Amino acid sequence: MTPSSSEVTQLLEAVNRGEQAAFAQLLPLVYDELHRIAGRYMARQQHEHTLQTTGLIHEAYLRLAHQEEKQWQNRAHFFAVAATAMRHILVDQARARQRDKRGGDALQVSLSEADAKSNEQALEITALDEALKTLAAFDPKQARIVELRFFGGLTMEEIAQVLQVSLSTVEREWRTARAWLGRQLMR
Repeated sequence: MTPSSSEVTQLLEAVNRGEQAAFAQLLPLVYDELHRIAGRYMARQQHEHTLQTTGLIHEAYLRLAHQEEKQWQNRAHFFAVAATAMRHILVDQARARQRDKRGGDALQVSLSEADAKSNEQALEITALDEALKTLAAFDPKQARIVELRFFGGLTMEEIAQVLQVSLSTVEREWRTARAWLGRQLMR
């Protein structure tokens, strides 16, 4: 059974008021949607990735649970924050893989095609993260729209709701941001 948006929002409001039990009740209601978001992230990862979809969900949920300020406006806002947490987890892991592969002063020698593919994907996710950070420096709204749409899988309507702007604004900013990122990543 799919929980209603109002059920999730009511639990989020309870969490915002500091009711710890509400956060525990939230996971079963949002798990399927978190799994869908995590699945989108993991589909872009290598098959040998050490973190599985379920692990990504749980790691993100733990990060959300340990946030100092929990002020989620509604269901869409919660999923947007969860998507951001998942992205940060994967970027952190990609950077750690790159750091480990460099091996300090040791000469780097690729022993297999899979090893080269792993390094390439780690570079891709970190390149996208860097491009998003650059975009956020001069247009935070566009960066947020990309994050919510591309990584969070939110609809344009949900993004408009989260950002409290019109649908046409989201659509225009999305087109502009996609074009800019495309140019950045082709360099």
